[in-house]
Amino acid sequence: MDIKEILTHADHTLLSQTATWEDIKQICDDGIKYHTASVCIPPSFVKQASEYAKGQVKICTVIGFPNGYNTTKVKEFEAKDAVENGADEIDMVINLGWVKEGRYDLITEEIRTLKAVCKDKILKVIIETCLLTDDEKKELCRCVTDAKADYIKTSTGFSTAGATFSDIKLFAENIGPDVKMKAAGGISSVEDADEFLRLGADRLGTSRIVKIAKAQGL
Repeated sequence: MDIKEILTHADHTLLSQTATWEDIKQICDDGIKYHTASVCIPPSFVKQASEYAKGQVKICTVIGFPNGYNTTKVKEFEAKDAVENGADEIDMVINLGWVKEGRYDLITEEIRTLKAVCKDKILKVIIETCLLTDDEKKELCRCVTDAKADYIKTSTGFSTAGATFSDIKLFAENIGPDVKMKAAGGISSVEDADEFLRLGADRLGTSRIVKIAKAQGL
């Protein structure tokens, strides 16, 4: 796949704890220039970025990030605040402790709660695949499907590993027909990005593809 086409599937991401407004503004400028699917930024910058971008690129932010163990009420408030500030897309992190306890009912209900807040905005559910067994991943595919979220997402990029081809293959075999897939974390080459998309991922969480495009003079 052509790099320009790959970029249309990229959530151009900057979630560094030390990111400044100048950094975020550059991410927005890049997202607009390279026609990325969205820019994924910290919640504290959503309002500024939304006003700055003026609809030229979708604004994505993260909820319960990166550990996912906030209470559902806190995540619900975070999501509501983000949407009110202009977020077009929400990437939430599930409660991994509930996974280890087998409390999939609570996870499904939490995803439903956030989807209700998001309404017509896109909700992506980060399950942090590197910390899970394959059986847990399959159960979470069911949770995300039952709760009617828009995407299942591999990783925060802040844990022990990121996206793998095998996880996208597992997702593809276990999600419902209305759920899309996002691979995120450690996607460092055009070849890897292309392979994730070939395997069925619709979105890629990455900053490196834009850097590669710049290096190629695009």
